[in-house]
Amino acid sequence: METRLGLACWSFLVGALLLFMLAYDGGTRNITIAFGRDVELKEASTDMQNLETDGHVLPKITQAGKEEHKKMKGKDHNHMDPELNVFFTPNDLKIGKKMPIYFAQKNTSASPKFLPREESDKIPFSSKHFPSLLKIFSFPKHSPQAKAMKYTLKHCEFPPMEGETKFCATSLESLLDSTRQIFGPNSEFSMLSTTHLTNSSVPLQNYTISQVKNISVPRVIGCHPLPYPYAVFYCHSQQSDTCLFVIMLEGEDGARVKAPAICHMDTSMWNKDHVAFDVLKVQPGTSPVCHFFPPDNLVWVPLSSAL
Repeated sequence: METRLGLACWSFLVGALLLFMLAYDGGTRNITIAFGRDVELKEASTDMQNLETDGHVLPKITQAGKEEHKKMKGKDHNHMDPELNVFFTPNDLKIGKKMPIYFAQKNTSASPKFLPREESDKIPFSSKHFPSLLKIFSFPKHSPQAKAMKYTLKHCEFPPMEGETKFCATSLESLLDSTRQIFGPNSEFSMLSTTHLTNSSVPLQNYTISQVKNISVPRVIGCHPLPYPYAVFYCHSQQSDTCLFVIMLEGEDGARVKAPAICHMDTSMWNKDHVAFDVLKVQPGTSPVCHFFPPDNLVWVPLSSAL
């Protein structure tokens, strides 16, 4: 899916863009707008309730805090989390290559929606206000929802790595404005996302690569949803050697998926406990690390890129 944004069409597309994944279910995508009025913030979302089982996709594919990596590293990889089947190396990018890949199948119609900026700006978004936030949303201190909120706030407060730009967006307006700041004030940009071209009920299966397209871009911004009472996205861009690809995949059950994937060519500065090194059996700086983007993630690239 591609969304093209330019200054001339800015106002028109702000409403239409809205997070495709919030209406994504079973391989189809609908654009919907829900600005808080139809969202009961005090209700626990499915994603927040299931934080312990499927809420850790973000630190699996990003440079999360050391404690998160240590927790995942300590797990028994003889029973590897199926969601870790998103990592690969550039050597795997060959037509006909078969590999197990996990593409989450979530009904995001029940997921939190973005608030308009005028509403989200009135709500503190900081760990120091955590006790007050629990009162605002009526979440018990030790509830799964409280743990999810704390996790998200802490993740947004992690300092960036050297050469990294990061932000957490709590509204659609802030997401677009911050993306534009990174690319430049007069920039135009496009959005990529993982798209199921056919319906499939199997999240983890063997896929065969049928097409690989290298997208030449000077910079990429990846945005990942975080569990919170309303929509929050963690976005980051690394000034280092990265290669972006759009890959066509054919599943064993006939599923067809078009997925963006990124290869980080220099991992020498990565946390040595990053779970990708365990999965790929490599060490920091010894091999590039690539990963597919989950279906509810966004990938922003300059419009000038040959998409």
